[in-house]
Amino acid sequence: MKKCPKFTFGVGDRFAHSARAQLQAFIEAEQIGIPITPVWNKSNREHEIIGSEPQQTRDAADQAVKDLGWSGDYFLDADHINLGTVDRFVAPCDFFTLDVADDIGTAADPADIEAFVDKHPELIGTIVIDGLSAPLEITRERVEATARQFLKATQKAKAIYAHIVEQRGGIDNFVTEISMDETDAPQVPAEMLIILAAIADQGIPIQTIAPKFTGRFNKGVDYEGDVFQFEQEFNDDLAVISHAVKAYGLPETLKLSVHSGSDKFSIYGPIKAVLARTGAGLHIKTAGTNWLEEIIGLAASGSDALALVKEIYAAALAKKDALCQPYGTVIDIDDAQLPPADVVGGWDSEDFVAALTHDPTNAAYNPHLRQLLHVGFKIAAHKGSRYTQALKENQAMIAQCVTHNLLERHMKPLFG
Repeated sequence: MKKCPKFTFGVGDRFAHSARAQLQAFIEAEQIGIPITPVWNKSNREHEIIGSEPQQTRDAADQAVKDLGWSGDYFLDADHINLGTVDRFVAPCDFFTLDVADDIGTAADPADIEAFVDKHPELIGTIVIDGLSAPLEITRERVEATARQFLKATQKAKAIYAHIVEQRGGIDNFVTEISMDETDAPQVPAEMLIILAAIADQGIPIQTIAPKFTGRFNKGVDYEGDVFQFEQEFNDDLAVISHAVKAYGLPETLKLSVHSGSDKFSIYGPIKAVLARTGAGLHIKTAGTNWLEEIIGLAASGSDALALVKEIYAAALAKKDALCQPYGTVIDIDDAQLPPADVVGGWDSEDFVAALTHDPTNAAYNPHLRQLLHVGFKIAAHKGSRYTQALKENQAMIAQCVTHNLLERHMKPLFG
């Protein structure tokens, strides 16, 4: 397998025009002693909405690396793929996030469940794990119930993984992540341990896993939930991962992945503290925040660029229900808090930037407008070359916003 570095940071470049500005943040972070590996990620859904191909994301990343002389590792993530969508990503990507959400909760063959339970007597009883406040007490019934919930999903992950291996001609040239975050409830430590045992049984050299955490991870805004509880869950998951690596021969590079991790400012401090205490690695995905920085950069540029983002907002407001439908579980928008299009039409650059920039200390900041524009990139895609030409014409301002956002608001608080 291709070894995944300790700290990897997912960035989205939806229109393939911001890779240089994004990479500049990694360069500046490295210069101040924060080594982070960039992972450009873009989902199949985003490619379909925009009308792009994964190779375009690869080309933009490769060009940025060449232009800026980046000599470190970097990856391109086939984000949230399954057997039906993976093929278009196989050639350009070297990081694969296997999305098995549709199979979570679907029971595997009863014989497979029984065989799994029989194979793992060590999962039953009292299990002492370093880093947990108390031993795990797991019954056979608990193992069976968890296997019914997740074993089928690990089998599907194996099918996707095996397909990638076959298409790429080996296992040495990509990183594998499994996403388990799209469930109704967080996985408790006992469930995480059982899941990792099942993944090991499937022979998948997983290097990152995205569990479900308590709280809301809404797109583009801060974490909503009990920060202390999140920190405890994060710590417990790391302890279980460390134990499972030793118990089941999983890769030593296995680490947690935090999805929808952009702008979750209130949990960056706890994450940083746990990483410092444990020495663990982290993969965090921050995609849509970069698209929003493009909009902020255009708004700040004024003139025709400001007029364009006002049009995008007005169209997004008119098509709100359709835009929000695919993201219903990860946005919370109060329609009453969305300013009418004619009001926004009268804003100057300062007004628009203040409303959209994620700064809760600013009374003008509007998280509802921010979430709507977060899912409104489809409107920009419909603008076609008019939008991408605006990105080119206002590149300097946009690049400043993108780099600053990643470095100052994300990288330094997490890793600095």
